Amino acid sequence: MTQAVPGDTAARESGAVGGAIAADAQQRQDEVLVLDFGGQYSQLIARRVRECGVFSELLPHHVALEEIQRRRPRGLILSGGPASVYSDGAPKLRQELLELGVPVLGICYGMQAIALELGGRIESAPIGEFGRSELTVFEPGLLFAGLPAQQTCWMSHRDTVYEAPPGFTALAASTESPVAAFEHVPRGLYGIQFHPEVVHTPYGTDVLRRFLDDVCGCDMQWSAASVIEEQIEKIRAQVGDGRVICGLSGGVDSSVAALLVHRAIGDQLTCIYVDHGMMRKNESDQVIAAFRDTFHVPLVAVDAEERFLERLAGVTEPEEKRKIIGTEFIRVFEEEAGKLDNPKYLVQGTLYSDVIESGGGTGAATIKSHHNVGGLPEDLQFELVEPLRTLFKDEVRAVGLELGLPERLVWRQPFPGPGLAIRIVSGEVNAERLSILRDADFILQEEIRAAGLYRELWQSFCVLPADLRSVGVQGDERTYGYVVVIRAVTSDDAMTADWARLPYDLLERVASRMINEIQQVNRVTLDITSKPPGTIEWE
Repeated sequence: MTQAVPGDTAARESGAVGGAIAADAQQRQDEVLVLDFGGQYSQLIARRVRECGVFSELLPHHVALEEIQRRRPRGLILSGGPASVYSDGAPKLRQELLELGVPVLGICYGMQAIALELGGRIESAPIGEFGRSELTVFEPGLLFAGLPAQQTCWMSHRDTVYEAPPGFTALAASTESPVAAFEHVPRGLYGIQFHPEVVHTPYGTDVLRRFLDDVCGCDMQWSAASVIEEQIEKIRAQVGDGRVICGLSGGVDSSVAALLVHRAIGDQLTCIYVDHGMMRKNESDQVIAAFRDTFHVPLVAVDAEERFLERLAGVTEPEEKRKIIGTEFIRVFEEEAGKLDNPKYLVQGTLYSDVIESGGGTGAATIKSHHNVGGLPEDLQFELVEPLRTLFKDEVRAVGLELGLPERLVWRQPFPGPGLAIRIVSGEVNAERLSILRDADFILQEEIRAAGLYRELWQSFCVLPADLRSVGVQGDERTYGYVVVIRAVTSDDAMTADWARLPYDLLERVASRMINEIQQVNRVTLDITSKPPGTIEWE
């Protein structure tokens, strides 16, 4: 099938928008690549495309053309970005991207980059356009077909397209954007100034769906659950008859990864559960019992609490903590591997959000090193097997349900691999502080479950600022105790998050229990920071 732009017969017949990239499109999984120009919402574009039923992945804008051609995408989306297209050092749009033979959609900066490259007029507007804006569609074209002429959309720009490039049709305008959308159907080039990927643009998903369906001709049958058979084939091809170990934490990510690999290769897999002494209360016993007794997956449990605490003694810098823990995990795996005929492969539950935040894959800034990405040692002796690396958390849950994992485990709130260690902030991790934090977290979780709010929250946990004390009065005596911070957020994918508005009576019960039941604590506070500007975890 030759890639074509629907609605343009001449282009379809001539294959002008086809080419080598799309030559065997029907024999592969449809994919639309998002090229990242540094936009705040770039990863959300890929998520929305996936929600429309098309696989999508975020790549840096400077990704090699050969890599794009190798993947043979159905279309490209150029993301927004913080720069002005006229600024020195601004990311440049390579014209070759517009000549690959697949449709291209530019969003915000991506639209302006197309306009600049092809002769449009872009200027800095006297008034910026940030937040909600009213959009008037005066020519539906392919992107707005069947949608209202008056819409609300989300804008975030100061540079504005005043004239579309020659041959383009202007489709819409907003208060401060004379050309808020354009298209050149024969060339398969499209641009929108607003952000369709954010929830503040009510018809944004509809616009994306029209690009994916009516323009790119995508099959739109992809789902997270559909990756199971694909990953099983990949796992078998990668490991053959080799022995494999899995770093099992008991969380949904490593559990789904372990079960997926076990389905692929059976008892070639041995899971290794390392109890580093930084798990939540009773968690280690629950994990061991579940995998040995319920899932019947070969499991080795290693008690390594003393070893990890010795390595963390005196360490206060958060990135150093993460890397020490990541390295020590690998060292334990290496030692256990020596007892298992030296397996060559290591399974990890790495997610797409882990890769993005660790600066991998997109050229993005490193927000923090996840222990299973940026925290890995350079002399790693294993070949990694990461079947979830391209999935977001909610997609992993869908895979888990499809694999038969119980909802109790599938919907468990995310818990970092380094455990409670990274929730003891600005100070050393030691047994006393872990005990305080473990008890505080247990109280919080117990009360949140009792209130029926557990499934409504993305994460809820406690933070212990290790070097912070406060004065209090208990039993008519002065105290000088620890401060516990409650952190609870709502989110769809952990890339953005809002602080959860927990009921006051729930907060009162939690604070009262912590102060009364944990002798070393005399003050409880609530973190009301969203992400961005903060992150979900403190470190």
